Amino acid sequence: MLDKYKPTWMVDAIYQITPEQLKKQGIKAVLTDLDNTLIAWDNPDGTKELLDWLKVMDEAGIPVVVVSNNKASRVARAVQQFRLDFVSRAMKPFSAGIKSAQSKLGLSSNEIIMIGDQIMTDVRGANAAGIRSVLVRPIVDTDNWNTQINRFFERKIMRYLLNKYPEMKWKSGL
Repeated sequence: MLDKYKPTWMVDAIYQITPEQLKKQGIKAVLTDLDNTLIAWDNPDGTKELLDWLKVMDEAGIPVVVVSNNKASRVARAVQQFRLDFVSRAMKPFSAGIKSAQSKLGLSSNEIIMIGDQIMTDVRGANAAGIRSVLVRPIVDTDNWNTQINRFFERKIMRYLLNKYPEMKWKSGL
């Protein structure tokens, strides 16, 4: 049952994922969580590293779409400066928001990935939608209060998964 939370890959940071790695896997677009994946949850301005990564993805013709459980006004305000498309109120771990983003892109399940910092929402949602997932380490060590609850359960699930799947290791790319 806990296998539903197993990520396809575990990468230290979203910024380490390159267009070459994605293309090698047949991936044409990236779906990404917002808070603590793309930007720090408490710093909506992002970093130079983020801007550089988004530029590289854009130049490679790989669209990046934010799929967030946050309300539209919060997501719109956060991604406005990056000019990214988004799906808000995605209801992860259910697949509806991910499927909506997939539909916007017009791509098949094997042509997109979901990147996020939470196994209980991002990875589980990707698995429910039948797409590959990348678990990244949170950008900052703090979380919004509601995410702190998930983190408690995630630690237990990760212990189980790491024991069952010794090949699950943090890497610096796909």
